[in-house]
Amino acid sequence: MPPATPPAASPETAPSLVGREYEVEIGPVAHGGHCIARTEEGRVLFVRHTLPGERVVAKVTEGREDSRFLRADAVEVLDPSKDRVEAPCPFAGPGLCGGCDWQHAAPGAQRRLKASVVAEQLARLAGITAEDAGWDGTVEPAPGDKVPKGEVPAWRTRVHYSVDDEGRAGLLRHRSHEVQPVDRCLIAAPEVSELGVEKRRWPQIATVDATAATGSGDRQVVLTPRPGGRLPLVELDRPVSVLRGEEPRGRGAERGGERTVHRVHGRPFVRERAIGRTWRISAGGFWQVHPRAAELLVEAVMTGLTPRRGEMALDLYCGAGLFAGALAERVGEKGAVLGIESSKRAVEDARHNLADLDRVRVERGNVEQILPRTGITEADIVVLDPPRSGAGRKTVRQVASLGPRRIAYVACDPAALARDLAYFREEGYVPHFLRAFDLFPMTHHVECVAILKPAPKRP
Repeated sequence: MPPATPPAASPETAPSLVGREYEVEIGPVAHGGHCIARTEEGRVLFVRHTLPGERVVAKVTEGREDSRFLRADAVEVLDPSKDRVEAPCPFAGPGLCGGCDWQHAAPGAQRRLKASVVAEQLARLAGITAEDAGWDGTVEPAPGDKVPKGEVPAWRTRVHYSVDDEGRAGLLRHRSHEVQPVDRCLIAAPEVSELGVEKRRWPQIATVDATAATGSGDRQVVLTPRPGGRLPLVELDRPVSVLRGEEPRGRGAERGGERTVHRVHGRPFVRERAIGRTWRISAGGFWQVHPRAAELLVEAVMTGLTPRRGEMALDLYCGAGLFAGALAERVGEKGAVLGIESSKRAVEDARHNLADLDRVRVERGNVEQILPRTGITEADIVVLDPPRSGAGRKTVRQVASLGPRRIAYVACDPAALARDLAYFREEGYVPHFLRAFDLFPMTHHVECVAILKPAPKRP
């Protein structure tokens, strides 16, 4: 753990250490796309662009004399790991694009690093081992994503471009609002790259969100102007729907409200295909970014839950209704599915997408507020797919009180997953099995599916 803050100088007067260089031996990987090292004086460094076991020169990017830890970049590799490769992307490296964390690691090594992070988070925050969780300790690649060293799978079907003062599209640098202009993002899906967003200038525009749907050929860009800015005439390299975005202001912004989106031309949504159905996803709505993620996660969840005809199922944080739709098919006409989602736009999409399934009901609101008001006192199976922050103790307690025989927890953050697994253990639920998927290659992100069941009763 990082050392305690020394009592010396206050944050206002402590000298900055930004720019100082240390020669260090790199230790284990940590959650967040960096590794841990210690200086000879015992300072803790979180170092990016390196790998465990390497010896590097680390240059401090954040931290003061009295900081509990420092952030740094490896600016020179003195003793490289056998897992190190030359980053395929010219914009990956110290001070450049912050979108990818592991371009310098071989694909198999990336998955091992992610597995180490998941295992460490489970042990530290939930107090359980991989064996306790029913996990084989591997992070599974998505079908088609296995590539040789030095190559990059092009998987990202949604790319959020920021625009610099000169109108150039790019991606933000790590922990910064500075834009790194790019002429191509290697992890962007081909259908996104074909739009040519990076090739043209975007005067008066703050951000460009580009989407290429899976299975339908729909493409969309959402342009958010700078304050007082105007939309340009959009001419991209492929047919595309165009929308204008506006960030929430005032109270809406303070409360994390959804941004307003206006159609300029084309559809105000894209059509995704998964599990034999077409899903309408409005601009800004949530859908898995990897083209094979939806099918893969549904298969993992349904295998773990084994839904039965006539059961009562819950889909919490249901988004556009993906899991609710899969559950409805399996519980049949005598079963019932309740979805709860806070986003107004996503609820409208979910109700549209599942309109042919009268056994599905979708309610709008925060899960912890809406669930007690539904009048439901029992449920057979539950899916939770919370945001990155996790479900939290209160929601976990509410779900456990319904006495489900199985719970599926879909997590995009292993720390939040581990915290919530600890809460579930307090409520009498333990992991039955866990799977981890590499649905964000080249980044530190990893998706997990944990299946929980009631803990065995003690004799």
